[in-house]
Amino acid sequence: MASNFGLMSLAVLALTLAVCVQGSLGGITCENLNKDTCAYAVSSSGKRCVLEKHVRRSGEEAYVCRTSEIEADKVKDWVESDQCIEACGVDRKSLGISSDSLLECGFTHKLCSSQCYNSCPNIVDLYFNLAAGEGVFLPKLCEAQRGDARREMAEIRSSGFVAPGPVSGVNPVKFGVAPAVAPASS
Repeated sequence: MASNFGLMSLAVLALTLAVCVQGSLGGITCENLNKDTCAYAVSSSGKRCVLEKHVRRSGEEAYVCRTSEIEADKVKDWVESDQCIEACGVDRKSLGISSDSLLECGFTHKLCSSQCYNSCPNIVDLYFNLAAGEGVFLPKLCEAQRGDARREMAEIRSSGFVAPGPVSGVNPVKFGVAPAVAPASS
């Protein structure tokens, strides 16, 4: 009985030491996260973590957390809370990082809800930048959620190019997108 207590104390000490060492050596490394904490996490270098699925030769699926090239704005050493995952309608088992979910009305409704938009700056920053990459200003998209969301969805789906009219010799116009800045969290 005494040896079980000693082993348990040793295990607690080892776990405490591991947490302290991780914090002193730079914090979160995406490659050290498991599939239940990877998506929506940010490494100590400020790079977003991304969950990837690999199929081994045996056919077995393996999930691996990797560091992406996408930088988070003003966030480092962050594993997203369960409250924000639920409030924003995101999934910890999301593979990769994509703006595709912005096309889903149910997702944008949750993302734009006050529970998410005002309380989960990490997720809002990610989707703000993804929307900007598609030429959409997230606050405007959220405003459209309260009005005519179909028109805003059509703008997201467009390529950003204006097609030439039926008159020959007219060249298409390409519109550039200026970098956008995420709204400051309150």
